[in-house]
Amino acid sequence: MKKKVYLGTNTKMYKGIADTVAYLEELCRLTADISREALELFVIPSFTALESARRCVPEALVRLGAQNMGWEEQGPYTGEISPRMLREVGVSIVELGHSERRHVLRETDDMINRKVLCAEQQGLTILLCVGETAEEKARGLADEVLRTQLKAGLYGMDPRGTEQLWVAYEPVWAIGKNGVPASSAYAGERHTTLRRTLTELYGPERGSRVPLLYGGSVHLDNAVKLSQEAEIDGLFIGRSAWDARNFTAIIREVLAAG
Repeated sequence: MKKKVYLGTNTKMYKGIADTVAYLEELCRLTADISREALELFVIPSFTALESARRCVPEALVRLGAQNMGWEEQGPYTGEISPRMLREVGVSIVELGHSERRHVLRETDDMINRKVLCAEQQGLTILLCVGETAEEKARGLADEVLRTQLKAGLYGMDPRGTEQLWVAYEPVWAIGKNGVPASSAYAGERHTTLRRTLTELYGPERGSRVPLLYGGSVHLDNAVKLSQEAEIDGLFIGRSAWDARNFTAIIREVLAAG
């Protein structure tokens, strides 16, 4: 039996409510014939679109995620969204530690860890993003950075929490309009580091079951090769997935090659 492939996207701050609904409806229509037994398909829209998105697509076809959340269930945190609020609108995944949160909005490993633990307590699937900068890569520090971000982000997590954990490796230098995709070999090596770290933290049985996704300038020409690396369980795709037809083409290519 083929292992499940995880394929998803984060639309960042590009699609409003109407655009998100139209996109999801088209994506569902185009992928309706694809069995979800071998595919975990997910989309992470903007906060304002989440409730409308949930109403227009069933969870069985597309899981929805949030791009961030606060680290408390409730309280005096103006502008924050709690995990309880996310659950109320039908969200089952939360993305934490994205490089834009770390490097643009200056979130620390401690802040991300607090969010991880709160999401764990609320039963959300945690998509923890890690990745090195171009400077760290040039200095040969990539593996040290990944191990530190992973260990710090998961500090205090109950081993049973790994059942609701996904990890996305997104090198900072590969993300965005001008990003340069990592080679499949380089991405595979970094995923091996992540797998070894998870095994050290939680043992081989639990550590081997955490899905590892690659993200960073994924497109139709490199998706299959990346997905065939032994420790890459899926792809977290950016702008190449923001067109439903293009995303569907990537999905079909990856599944056919699997």
